[in-house]
Amino acid sequence: MNAGGLQVRAMLAADLEPVRALAEGLPEAPHWTEAAWRAVLASRCPPRRLALVAAEPEAGTVLGFLVVSLLPPQAELEAIAVAATAQRQGVGRRLFAVLAAELRSADVEDVWLEVRASNLAAQSFYRSLGFAETGRRLGYYADPIEDAILMGLSLAEMRK
Repeated sequence: MNAGGLQVRAMLAADLEPVRALAEGLPEAPHWTEAAWRAVLASRCPPRRLALVAAEPEAGTVLGFLVVSLLPPQAELEAIAVAATAQRQGVGRRLFAVLAAELRSADVEDVWLEVRASNLAAQSFYRSLGFAETGRRLGYYADPIEDAILMGLSLAEMRK
């Protein structure tokens, strides 16, 4: 698969079921309720969110997604996940590249996220995008109880 050939587009209501199924199949992905997923697409609900999917052009199969809350000049990356069969093939990087362009046009300067302390693969991915650790939230996650690593990225620095 060539990640550059993926279709990255806004998440639609028709994508919610495939996105939920993808997330449920990954232990590190968010396991949100149906109402929480629907709220992602509800433009009337604050904060404003941007949700993208990466799909195969011909089959339309959703291979990855992301959700970000926009609070210009900042944004919080709430979730990013890639199907197990498509991981380490550039899907996440492609999603984030499209997101970064969208965030810049929305006057966002900084992106923040939190990640489980044990999720070393995600931390490595975020660092490869330019994120740096900015702090910790002790005992933030439940089931199991675990610290959150806080990470941030300046989009201005990313351009350099």
